[in-house]
Amino acid sequence: MKQIHVILSVFLLCFYIQVSAQNPILNSYKLGEGITFSDKEKSSITLSGFIQPFMEIRSYNADSALDSYTRFRMRRLRFRIAGDLPKYKISYRFQADLSGTPEVGDSTGNSLFDAWVAYTPISNVEIKFGQSSNFTENREILMSSNSLQLVERSRLTSAFAVPREVGLFISTDFKIGNSFFVEPNFSITNGDGGNVMGNDFGGFKYGARIDFTPFGKFVNLGKFRQGDHVRELTPKLIFGVNFSYIDGVSSRRGEASGTILYLNRNMETSLPNYRKMGADFLFKYQGFSLLGEFMNGHASVPNDIVFRVRENGTITNSFDIEGRQDMPNYIRNRMIIGSVYNIQGGYNFKRKFSIDARFTHFDAAQYSFLNNNTIYNRPNYYTIGITKFFSRNHGLKIQAAHTMVKAGSGALDIKGNAIKQYENITHVMATYSF
Repeated sequence: MKQIHVILSVFLLCFYIQVSAQNPILNSYKLGEGITFSDKEKSSITLSGFIQPFMEIRSYNADSALDSYTRFRMRRLRFRIAGDLPKYKISYRFQADLSGTPEVGDSTGNSLFDAWVAYTPISNVEIKFGQSSNFTENREILMSSNSLQLVERSRLTSAFAVPREVGLFISTDFKIGNSFFVEPNFSITNGDGGNVMGNDFGGFKYGARIDFTPFGKFVNLGKFRQGDHVRELTPKLIFGVNFSYIDGVSSRRGEASGTILYLNRNMETSLPNYRKMGADFLFKYQGFSLLGEFMNGHASVPNDIVFRVRENGTITNSFDIEGRQDMPNYIRNRMIIGSVYNIQGGYNFKRKFSIDARFTHFDAAQYSFLNNNTIYNRPNYYTIGITKFFSRNHGLKIQAAHTMVKAGSGALDIKGNAIKQYENITHVMATYSF
């Protein structure tokens, strides 16, 4: 947290210097779009953020004294500074989350989200360096957290996605004909998720995505926002494929450096490689939206691994699976391996509310952390939700959603008791974006 205070102070100082030097004009303010300052050279700085108080209720059909539990927390508390310097072809962003809650999955909450600088040498090419979301991930993780169609992101995202990475990102697009756009994206990142403050284990992550937009671009950054809140006047579609490869991963999917380590006979680090590939699409038209995603994870394990490092730092050569030594599959059992697809859709009514539904299905590999009885081993997720908007955008809204989770054989609740068939989850969340 101390580091975030230092970084935030630096960005605020830069903001003060730019504001003082350029005699900026305060543009008109719209709820949910932030406060923008600009000057006569068309440079701009935008201050924005949002808060999301959250309630969760879980109930289990289990032989347990604990049939349900309820908790309240601050789901997200974001602050963002974004700027553009057209004269120098530079843009930048800083974003911090002060809630301490992880965006997805089982990773530790990280206060620093975005900290990058981008250079645009020509109008359709952007070269970005720093910590940012990565286009090589699934489509939903690229969408703004305060514009989600349902209260929470899909289980596909929480299992497979890495919210932020540090590295080099290159994006471009070009037009074919009157309205067909092709958007290639490439990245080389640290392969460890967010900024690594300690020892950095493993190799780089190499990724690419190519998107196609056949009917013209979405209105108002619509490809980065769920639901058709602007009610597109003509059909809009974007579809694409993504791929990434980590040359030596020291975590379940490349989200936290050094959490899972292995050694060879010479006590040198030897790590599995991890590959993800997927396909997805987003369609919007006159209030209706449909998002579809598919992801697959695969690991290749080197044959020179002899030891593993326990959580307490000790070393063992035991790779026991059901009473037998099986090093490659023991390692795969600790990683996100298998396939999943997610399909969700909804309709935004003119009277400022929406109804939405989602289905997510997992097909875990035989040896995969997706079979973990406490966290995963739940093949099907069925979600319905409703949102009431109090403004013309996502500035102020309240959402509720209910998810019925089909538990696999052997699935356990948070107390270690067996779940009978279904787990029920209800979420309620308010969003205020300034």
